[in-house]
Amino acid sequence: MDDFTVPSLDSSPVSPYELIFKALSLIPISHFLLGLLLILLLFLYNFLEIHFLQDLVTGFRGDPVLLTCSSSSELYQSVASKCRILHGRFSPTPWLSSPHLQTAFLSLFGNSPNFSYRRHIFHANDGGTIALDWLMSTDVEQGVCCNNDAVLRDDKAPIVIVIPGLTSDSASAYIKHLALTMARQGWNVVVCNHRGLGGMSITSDCFYNAGWTEDVRSIIDHIHREYPEAPLYAVGTSIGANILVKYLGEQGVTIPLTGAAAVCSPWDLLICDRFINRRLVQKFYNKVLAIGLQGYAQLHHSILSRLIEWDSVKLSRSVRDFDKHATRVLAKFETVDTYYRRSSCVNLVGNVSLPLLCVSALDDPVCTREAIPWDECRANENIILATTRHGGHLAYYEGITANNLWWVRAVDEFFHALQSSPLRNRRKKMEESNMTSVLESSIDQGPYVNVREDGMVTAIGNTKDNVAEDTPNEHGDHVKRDEENISERERRDNMTEETHSKTDLKQRLDQNLNDLIVPIRRHMGQLSRRSRISIWLLAYIAVVTTWPLVGSALLLFINRKFKNIIPGSLLRR
Repeated sequence: MDDFTVPSLDSSPVSPYELIFKALSLIPISHFLLGLLLILLLFLYNFLEIHFLQDLVTGFRGDPVLLTCSSSSELYQSVASKCRILHGRFSPTPWLSSPHLQTAFLSLFGNSPNFSYRRHIFHANDGGTIALDWLMSTDVEQGVCCNNDAVLRDDKAPIVIVIPGLTSDSASAYIKHLALTMARQGWNVVVCNHRGLGGMSITSDCFYNAGWTEDVRSIIDHIHREYPEAPLYAVGTSIGANILVKYLGEQGVTIPLTGAAAVCSPWDLLICDRFINRRLVQKFYNKVLAIGLQGYAQLHHSILSRLIEWDSVKLSRSVRDFDKHATRVLAKFETVDTYYRRSSCVNLVGNVSLPLLCVSALDDPVCTREAIPWDECRANENIILATTRHGGHLAYYEGITANNLWWVRAVDEFFHALQSSPLRNRRKKMEESNMTSVLESSIDQGPYVNVREDGMVTAIGNTKDNVAEDTPNEHGDHVKRDEENISERERRDNMTEETHSKTDLKQRLDQNLNDLIVPIRRHMGQLSRRSRISIWLLAYIAVVTTWPLVGSALLLFINRKFKNIIPGSLLRR
């Protein structure tokens, strides 16, 4: 027999940790690396909010688009109900199954089409210059950019006015996707670059911000005057969407546009500011946006350095820091929060009076879903709010090759449905009614016709003036009438100034009232939802705490009620 050693009972016991380490030492290092890789992949899967496995289970069918609107409104019945894309599903590109992957791919690669714009320079009243980049439908049909300057004044092809996002211009990938898609459909596109972007220099002390609507108002009026026969549409993206919706709310019914679309709007800048400072991944976006704003400021250092504290701008680490040291100062707001509150378009959503399509992704990593004004959009019959479960920020890539943006197709379909609907003539009818009212009000101002006894026809006004025969008195009467006309003109000017002042005061009061009502309405909705949750929680606590007493009473009742039917041995059990 072979010799073997029997362990002594007196030997000290082996530590369990030592046994664990010996067992781990027997595992190959490759298995450790594989385990770490799996842990890293699991972390990234949750950190980047990847939904590939969920899409795989559903066969990459995507999720349905949620429409928030009034189903009985004329806009839904005549336009939105005919849009198959809005009533379909959005399925993101399988290898971009994450809002962060979608947004990063748009910023880093984009798959943007290759074409050239025609540039026109627009001069603002304050001396600023803005680059208007045009893409004509004829350019896409011919495949090259022609040398003629602009669209013919009598051209009736619709024009789409595009307002880019923060630090974006006409060269951005999503802008070029939109421009080429609309131009292929026979529409002319003009991109309104913000001041200081698109290769333009700042020529005045006025800069753009999230609530600056004067440039958009001036450009839209200018294009409407240049091409009065062409229907005008507008598309705003990100910050450009906030500017567009705010402009629509400020203008009310007096607006030369036929329809509009707002894509990935921040809605409430104060809520979005809190959101991008909440989690680690959002803080990364905050840092990237701040770097982009600093690059924009560096391009115009010669002007900004004399208007703001340049050293503070260079030390900005977030969008809020940049807005505190630059945007707030240039726009003359007291605090950053005041700038965010007064520049948010959510306060004016209820005043929008033309067909508006709003597109937002619920997983947008920059513009949070918490800021979406669900109730305000539902209450306004002129708004269609389309939300998707996925999409990222301005990305919405679909298909295996990621060459298409879903929101571009949705906006294109909505505009075409609106162009072929009776709502396209709403603006013309309103302009005709306004012109009719102006003409009716001018009837009382004459001149009237008077037929004299000798057959002569003379024109008279509302009042009859006595004409003197001698020249000196006639001259004096003319001087007197001139003085009366001057005093009458001054009186009308004073009345006009008073009317304007009253109108401005009314607008400020309405704005302040909206600033008060909208947050209260939102908080009341949140309070009601929390109250329902609290009621169910209290009911659960009441049942759990009173169950011993209720159970004993119920058992006693059963014993007395059914003691003659059920055997006693079974009841005792």
